[in-house]
Amino acid sequence: MKQSNRFLNFIGGQYLFYLLTLIILIGITIFIYSKISFIFYPIIVIFSTITPPIILAFIAYYLLNPIVDLLERARIKRIWGIVILILGISGLLTGVILLTAPAIESQVKELVRNFPIYLSQLGNEITSWLQNSFLGPYYDEGYNWFVTNFSNIPGLIGTYIAEAFQGVRNVANTVTNVFVSIITFPFILFFLLKDGNRFRRFCLVLLPPRFRKDTNQILKNMDTQVGSYIQGQIVVATCIGILLFIGYLIIGLDYAITLAIMAAVTSVIPYLGPTIAIIPAIIIAIVDSPFMLLKLAIVWVAVQFLEGNFISPNIMGRTMKIHPLTIIIVLLVAGNLFGIVGVILGIPGYAILKVIVSYLYDKFKIRYNQFYGEDYGAYDLPKDK
Repeated sequence: MKQSNRFLNFIGGQYLFYLLTLIILIGITIFIYSKISFIFYPIIVIFSTITPPIILAFIAYYLLNPIVDLLERARIKRIWGIVILILGISGLLTGVILLTAPAIESQVKELVRNFPIYLSQLGNEITSWLQNSFLGPYYDEGYNWFVTNFSNIPGLIGTYIAEAFQGVRNVANTVTNVFVSIITFPFILFFLLKDGNRFRRFCLVLLPPRFRKDTNQILKNMDTQVGSYIQGQIVVATCIGILLFIGYLIIGLDYAITLAIMAAVTSVIPYLGPTIAIIPAIIIAIVDSPFMLLKLAIVWVAVQFLEGNFISPNIMGRTMKIHPLTIIIVLLVAGNLFGIVGVILGIPGYAILKVIVSYLYDKFKIRYNQFYGEDYGAYDLPKDK
């Protein structure tokens, strides 16, 4: 009986009943919400509208806040440091855009115009290879089967086109949201850089004093984990883009700057991003010549070697070490749940969840040591616990 009482106290004692009651109330709330969710539609619209610029502002905050802190340590008032930094970055981006926009625009237009031709040529080469290989006798049968079973493809395409026209409104809404996000996020960024620490202190004051220390530690750990990941991933992606651009120029691959920018943007997504980025380059190289494909492979292997052995270890550091298998699983799950947004934000979300779970696990170890440590052996705890 004593052992049973100790176990009940270990899992919460009388507070366990309050927890179960709270879970039941949350379940009832979710059930009621599922029945009257239309009432909350305005709130959902407001939330979906303000979320993108806030996310963009936080990403920029983690990139720029260390520079603002450095300027502040150099005895420049924080507000003036923010203004100088924003104006400097705006001027730099404007200059880069003015210098590179004509070349990028020309390459993008040419790539969009010629890419279907590349795909057609690639398809013809694959067809020719199949007909001349040991698979040749089966090619005609496979082609006839495809035509027989997919003869209604034009009708399906027409249906999809009709649905696409119906989705023009959604596209317009998406473009509008993107424009609003780009316009509003600099203002959110300014106040984050100016009053970020003050806002955190204000939120902590709202909590009961008993929970402030732990909450503050959780927020600091989240800030470190997410900040280091965002800063490191952006720098790594930029380095990959620059290295690929140099490599593409050396081997003479067409659309070098466009393909390099695509690689830099997609490299923000670990593992999957580089794989997606190399596909257009492979198609262009295959159509060009087998020798170009070989040169592209050499460039890609060299860049991946530099990134894996020198760039990422030195930039990302050891602050946020995640096993590659964990990253792949997180990306797959987040992508299925939330689409492209989930793929981009899955790893930072995992970092936040990891901080919370680690905190709860540390509390569990402390509680276990309190009730069972003397009898069965205690968990090893950090010195600050």
